[in-house]
Amino acid sequence: MKPMLSGSPAEARWLRSAPRTDWPASTIARITHSAFPRRRVLEWRPLANGQRNANLLLRLDSPSEPVVLRIYQHDPSLCRKEVDLMQLVRQTVPVPEVIHAAAGGLEELPPFAFLEFIDGVTPLDLKRRGDFAAFAQAAGSAGETLAAIGHFAFPRAGWLGPGPAVTAPLLEGADPMPRFVDLCQESTLFQSRVPAPVRAQIHQLVWQWAPRLAALDAAPRLVHGDFSRRNLVARQVGNRWTIVAVLDWEFAVASSPLTDLENFLRYELESRPLAEPHFSAAYRRAGGVLPEDWGRLRRIVGLTSTCASLANNELSAVVTGELVELVQATAEDRDPRL
Repeated sequence: MKPMLSGSPAEARWLRSAPRTDWPASTIARITHSAFPRRRVLEWRPLANGQRNANLLLRLDSPSEPVVLRIYQHDPSLCRKEVDLMQLVRQTVPVPEVIHAAAGGLEELPPFAFLEFIDGVTPLDLKRRGDFAAFAQAAGSAGETLAAIGHFAFPRAGWLGPGPAVTAPLLEGADPMPRFVDLCQESTLFQSRVPAPVRAQIHQLVWQWAPRLAALDAAPRLVHGDFSRRNLVARQVGNRWTIVAVLDWEFAVASSPLTDLENFLRYELESRPLAEPHFSAAYRRAGGVLPEDWGRLRRIVGLTSTCASLANNELSAVVTGELVELVQATAEDRDPRL
């Protein structure tokens, strides 16, 4: 069991238990029969993406195109939440088509949905290949896509549930972001990983920026919550690498789009930029609004997720060192040494 962060809502605990991928063939056949009673599963395999819910690629005897079976084993409400969100944004944001959804599950089985399979590669794949021209094009398309996501406004900031509707504040009370970072720092696990001088720097930094952080809640927008390079699917459309799908909406909230900007740019180095300025320039061209100090501000916003990971997750020594360096680099306003 991963340690809990006392004082924060359950959604803020950032628990990411690995999804089950060894579902029996009989269970897969039973689920498939409930959605496609005349179809037979020829083969299936787990997909690599999916932090808390299982994604399985199925090939049926008909139609010829494969489909994705997503099983919501972590939180039953996430099925309806994701389906509602994808229906909300699909006219302007590329998302898989929902072919069939069973938000109530099937007898003892958890909720599930059959989704269109979108073929392509992730921007992370393009970067790892060393195809930096293609990566820059995909980064620009990602900026346009993020601007389209941010066009959806909500009456207040908070966690999103089915509807989609805001269910509760991200953290009750004033100054939720600085207080959340402080809550993370109270964790004995966090204290064992992050040196005391760095913890003091982080505390001082988030409270120094508290008025700017509070102002972000004044105009909450749809935030994907995990707008990372692994959750985007890119494909060459004409002469340009284009984002053709945004996957995994389970962490979506109503908040500041700077959260998603930070997720995408977390490993971007000012000394060796790859996604920039393509990403932010395209974001602005597509209608996204950025404050003058957005570069610094998005990294401070990002402390909520990196500090939460350091407080809660079971991390390898390598990942722990990487996250500690990220928070220290943010505190010292420099490029991380990764």
